[in-house]
Formats: sequence, C-alpha cells, structure tokens
Amino acid sequence: MNSGGNTVTKLRASDGANLGTFVVGTSPWNAAFDGANIWVSNRLDSTVSELRASDGANLGTFAVDTRPLGVAFDGANIWVANEGSNTITKLRARDGAKVGTFSVGTNPWGVAFDGVNIWVANQNNNNVTKLRARDGTSLGTFTVGGHPDTIAFDGLNIWVANQTSNNVTKLRASSGANLGTFNVGSSPVAVAFDGSDIWVTNSGDNTVTKLRASDGANLGTFAVDTRPLGVAFDGANIWVTNFGGNTVSKL
Repeated sequence: MNSGGNTVTKLRASDGANLGTFVVGTSPWNAAFDGANIWVSNRLDSTVSELRASDGANLGTFAVDTRPLGVAFDGANIWVANEGSNTITKLRARDGAKVGTFSVGTNPWGVAFDGVNIWVANQNNNNVTKLRARDGTSLGTFTVGGHPDTIAFDGLNIWVANQTSNNVTKLRASSGANLGTFNVGSSPVAVAFDGSDIWVTNSGDNTVTKLRASDGANLGTFAVDTRPLGVAFDGANIWVTNFGGNTVSKL
C-alpha cells in the first residue's frame, strides 16, 4: 500500500521483484485477498477497490462508510472496518454488493475472521467486538490493552496489538477469555501468524517481535526499517511494510 501515492505495488514473493504498481482510491490503507482478487480500503474516499490479483486490473470500486481501514475475507464476503463511522461493512465478494453495515465500538481499526466470526479492534474503547459472520449479530465485547490496532487468528486464539500499552493480548476465540498479555516493543501496530508463531511490528522502535503462539514466549526481536506498520506471512517468509522508509523488509 502506497498511501501517499494512491497506489498498491505487487512484489514477487520469491525475490521481491516489482511486478507492477496499480492505481486505487485515495490513501489506500489495508488489503485482503479473497483467493482471486485483492480488496483495498481507501481511507480518504470511503471506498474499497477490487483488483484482479493476476494482473492488477481494477474490477470495481465500492462505497462503504467513513474512513475505511481494516479489511478481512470470510470465505464469501469482505468485511471493512470504518474508523470514522464506528461501523463495519459487509460486501459480497463475488459482486461487491453491500450485504449489511453493523455498529461496533469507537474508531474500529483492525478486523479478522476466525472461521466463524469476525473480530474488530475498537481503538478508542480499548476493546474488541466479536460478530457472527453469518448475520453480523454481536456476540460480545472484550477488553484488551490501550489503543488496539490490528488482530490475527492463530487457529484457536485471537491476538491483538495494543499500540499504547506496548503489548499484545491473546483471547480464546471460542469464548473471548483473556489468555495473557505479552510485552513487545514500542508502539506495536500490526500482528500476523506464520503457522506457529506471532509476529508484531513495533512502529516506535523499528523492530519486529516474534512470539510463540502456544504460550507467548518471546523468541526474538529483529530490526527492520523506519516505522514498520503492516506485516504479512507468505507461507515461507514474513513481509513488513516500513512506512517511514518507503520500503518493505523480508524476514
């Protein structure tokens, strides 16, 4: 995501080769893959762009609520957290039709799917909301740390990066029970699961922390470029977007 250039860049995972840069909406912020296409939230024009993953062709732009940020795919639908409206929008992936808009907490940011339910991080409430993906029914709200930004699912549990607490919270997905809070670096923003471990970007000290998912043990902290924000796993490596350095790091 190139938020200042209103584009997204496609890199080959094997070697980082640049395969193209594609125009989306204003201030693209986050993206999700639905198995064929990429969905990008455009923060400043309240839309989501759909790009064909194979060649970057623009397949459509769809209106959501104000300041969309987090995006997730549930197997059939795209969910978009609207930070300016305190809502989450559900779009049907096959055609972009709006299926529903549901109220969550204040300033929702990150969103994740656990196989059955959608989890939303509410930054200014210091909690997360659990919604039933089938119909958007709220199944509970659970307290986490300060200013929760993003969420990841490890197959059993939900992990939440708490930016102002410098830690991550682990919740049992089935019940929302708090299974622990684990210290990481300064200003953690993003979190990803690699199949066995959790990776957290620390935007305040230009590092990434690796935690063992089973018990939260700290397995190491690794330097990257300036102000790392996003993080993703490609099946073999971790990729980190460095907002302050206009780079990506591959670990």
